[in-house]
Amino acid sequence: MLDALPLPHPFESRAGRATLRRAVPGDADAVIRLLSDDPISAARGDLASEADRPTYAAALVEILADPSNDLLVVELDGSVVGTLQLTSIPGMSRRGSRRLLVEAVRVRSDLRSSGIGSAVMRWVSDIAAPATGAAIVQLTSDATRTDAHRFYERLGYVGSHRGFKYAVPRG
Repeated sequence: MLDALPLPHPFESRAGRATLRRAVPGDADAVIRLLSDDPISAARGDLASEADRPTYAAALVEILADPSNDLLVVELDGSVVGTLQLTSIPGMSRRGSRRLLVEAVRVRSDLRSSGIGSAVMRWVSDIAAPATGAAIVQLTSDATRTDAHRFYERLGYVGSHRGFKYAVPRG
């Protein structure tokens, strides 16, 4: 389903011409660095540790093999500078509406406020959602990410729900 998305998608940003494209297994290291570049992700254990690389690489392969999931990256001047994961979810509520879930949106810290995130999220709502038949685009954002909340609200997203998570004990 998500493999039919119109990609690659070139776009302009204040940092220059960038391209949104589907990730490939070779992008794992760049995505890991983007996750660890975020202080909240780093506090949760995304530290770009070489010991964790096989787990991340396996997760990327699994995401790319699942037709309901996709991992996208933003490339600028030959470097991966952004990423997000999309999941298409069929649903029973809202008269059987499909949802497009957006997760792990990251832009390299020195390129935030360059228009990359806005362009990517507009692509999600204007192109990806209709292409997948989604009636709703939804995402969660850590409660402490107040700048991100303002960003999403500026793009028309509404903080309509309160989210809950349960961390499954490992062991």
